[in-house]
Parts: sequence; structure tokens; C-alpha cells
Amino acid sequence: MPHRMHYGDTRFTSSSIMNTPISTVLAYKGAAVHQVPTSLTIAEAVHEMNRQAIGSVLVMADDRIAGIFTERDVLRRVVVSDIDPKTTPVSKVMTPQVMTINPRVTVQEVMNAFAEKRIRHLPVVQNGQLLGIISIGDVSRWAANAQRVETEQLRQYVSGGQDA
Repeated sequence: MPHRMHYGDTRFTSSSIMNTPISTVLAYKGAAVHQVPTSLTIAEAVHEMNRQAIGSVLVMADDRIAGIFTERDVLRRVVVSDIDPKTTPVSKVMTPQVMTINPRVTVQEVMNAFAEKRIRHLPVVQNGQLLGIISIGDVSRWAANAQRVETEQLRQYVSGGQDA
């Protein structure tokens, strides 16, 4: 029988961690999504990212994702261009094509998308509703924590459940 690991309210076998739905990671990290309107200036969007200590913000038009603005956009589209960040709207330099995922997508599929598409942030959307955003850091932290939990449970199993 495979060793089972308890993580939150869900039980996993160590071989199924990568098949965990991304909704579990979203529940672990929280569903807060930092959004800005298309009219916000680049400088204001960067200020918000710095204030929140985050690497991206979703750019919204009404209740629709119009794009994503990331640290990479700042480097590749603002710094190297002759653009005034204090007067230019973020919509002029955001990434307009945003890949989204549904909450049933697995951790492995998300990791593959990060690697293959060279992206670091994925909005989680179900039936047109934004549920949250998953970053490469969120997945890494979740995987590291899941590994720690599994290691501790194996240590307790080997020691007969007694602390050494």
C-alpha cells in the first residue's frame, strides 16, 4: 500500500502529488488577485506591484481580463523604449494574450505550461469567472511544503510514530 500524505483537507499518495488539481494550490495560497484598470499608468501599476510585492497584475476592462502586466513587460517594453511611464497607460505595454487555466488542470500540466510557454503567471478561470492566479512561485512553495509534509510523515512512520 503506498504511503499516504495529508495536506490540508485532501489526502495524496506521494505518486499523485503532481496530479493534484491546481484548485488545491489556489486554496493553499489564497484567491487574492491584484487587478488594475486599462487606464492606469505604467508608473501606477508598477507602484501597485511593488506595494503588494508581486510580479504581475491583471489588467481588467470591466470584468474581463484585457491583459497581464508583468515585471518582464517593464524590462522589455518600458525600460528599453522611449515611453514615459507616468503618462502612458498600462494597456499600451501589457501582454494582451493571456493564457488561462481551469481549476481542474493538474500541477504537472501547470509546470509544463510554465516551462513550455516561458510564462510565470496563470489566471484560473471557470465558466468565465476569475477564481485566482497561480504563479510559478506558488507552485514551487506548494510542492516544497508537500515534500516537507511527506518527509515528516515518512520519518514518523520509520520511527514508529515516536519523536526521536
